[in-house]
Parts: sequence; structure tokens; C-alpha cells
Amino acid sequence: MIDWARVTDLRTEVGETAFSEVLELFLEEMDDAMARLAGRVEQAAMADELHFARGAALNLGLREFSTLCQRLEHAARTGQQIDLAPLRACYDQSRQVLLGERGIAPEGA
Repeated sequence: MIDWARVTDLRTEVGETAFSEVLELFLEEMDDAMARLAGRVEQAAMADELHFARGAALNLGLREFSTLCQRLEHAARTGQQIDLAPLRACYDQSRQVLLGERGIAPEGA
């Protein structure tokens, strides 16, 4: 699900304090992206949002989430039906794992 080597590399590259800030910013942006995706009906806009989410997730090591984004982006660009439920579930699970690793309680918990 998560490429922990990538997480460790990023943490080492930017330092612990900056990593915490990067993680918080990523989660804020991804929460916003997931909300925008839930409200999108236009396939092109959905594909663009999924492209953004894929890149951001890959940068932080969320391998499975990024792969789902890529599949859905392709589906959106080719006019196929999009089911966001698996993406939402994967993001929620990845988010909890990341927050647990950082010792941060998920919002609403």
C-alpha cells in the first residue's frame, strides 16, 4: 500500500519538521481533491484532478492510491464509467496509516 522506502527517503531529504509540514499539506490538498472529485461530473476535469492526485500520492509513497488514480484517470480520459468508492476507501486507509505512523490522530477520531 505505502512505499515506506520513499517515505523514509523523503523524510531524510527534507528533515523531520519539514516532513511533518509536507505530510499535513499533502493531506489537506488530497482531502480537497477528493471532495472536488466527488462533485465532478465532467470527465476531463475529473481526469485532471486524478492526474494531480496521482502525482502527489506517488511523491509521498502512496503506491496503491497512485495506481488507482492512474487507472481512473485513463478511464475518465476514455469516457468510461468512474466508480470513486475504491479510490476513496484506499485514500482513507492510506491516510490513517500515514497518520498512525506519525502519531497524529485522524480528524474526527
